[in-house]
Amino acid sequence: MIAKSLKGRSAAMDPGIWSKLPPELLELILSFLPLKTLLNLRSTCKHFKSLVFSPSFISKYSSASLFSSFFLLSHPQCYSNFPLYDTIRGAWRKLALPLSFLPPSAAQFNLLSSCNGLFCFSLPNSSSFLVCNLLAKSSRSIQFPFFPFAFEMLTLVSTPHGYKIFLLCSKFSSNYAFVYDSKVHSWRQFDGFQPLLADNFHKEGASFNGSLYFATPEPFSVVCFDLENGKWENLDTEMPRELTFVRLVSNTDEGKLYMVGGIGRNGISRSMKLWEMGDGGNWVEVERLPELMCRKFMSVCYHNYEHVYCFWHQDMICVCCHTWPEILYCKVSRRTWHWIPKCPSIPDKWSCGFRWFSFVPDLYTLA
Repeated sequence: MIAKSLKGRSAAMDPGIWSKLPPELLELILSFLPLKTLLNLRSTCKHFKSLVFSPSFISKYSSASLFSSFFLLSHPQCYSNFPLYDTIRGAWRKLALPLSFLPPSAAQFNLLSSCNGLFCFSLPNSSSFLVCNLLAKSSRSIQFPFFPFAFEMLTLVSTPHGYKIFLLCSKFSSNYAFVYDSKVHSWRQFDGFQPLLADNFHKEGASFNGSLYFATPEPFSVVCFDLENGKWENLDTEMPRELTFVRLVSNTDEGKLYMVGGIGRNGISRSMKLWEMGDGGNWVEVERLPELMCRKFMSVCYHNYEHVYCFWHQDMICVCCHTWPEILYCKVSRRTWHWIPKCPSIPDKWSCGFRWFSFVPDLYTLA
């Protein structure tokens, strides 16, 4: 009987039914759409375009959808196409940077930092930075504070009201810190830290409790920079013995600060350990890298630790080397170590310049 009554009727739902659905029910139904379909939906009518960016819909969509997360590889030979490793599906992909994001004068660009779905590029020819959300197709060009502008240790930091860009600049034999705030669209200048922090120009600060934390060159210590008031502070904490290098990384979601360091003598690491900052401000050992994996990592970086850098990616502390195309990571919740193999599309002749970034797409992060 039911089959007969349905026979001959259109498979499409009656528009009259859709028009009478309560708004909260319509939002719930749309929140289960695939991301690509949702993005196409924005151009159908003004109501859907405003709905997609409403706070109530953002909350429903964030809880209903499962986004993939990626490791993105930048290399001087990548140009505008970046290899992506899907950490959920364990597969390689390609990401093309839309040329529409770039100003006409951008003959070259360098990817410097990523955070919360945003990327920060340097555009030397146009004396500016480019912050963009590739998923939402939004971008913002930010002019250098002055020109010529030599900088290092650029770090993109997510804030409750947008983002901030931190960097150090040496000018007139002095060291200055600059902070860009997307909320007010302006730069602020502060005193730098003496002596200079950088033993690795590609090292970023670790965001923790409203400050950026840095490890100094030998003798190793930890300093922090308050992003709000621009003040520097030395942490009064005892460092582990026989350190050969130190890198800091933070889990901003849970408010935790970690330290990755080599242990050895005479600048040669015999082991590598992971510590967490305890409640009392002391370093608590969490895990040690297995011996065979440690031998491989130390051999690929040739004990030249200025090439080593770290970053956080969804319960993973990633330890990388500019001279090696693989990622060593620790799954923090399981306390296990793993390698992500080389991307099969990377030519063997690419011997250095590898830079990995965390990429967790977020439709609602504004550039």
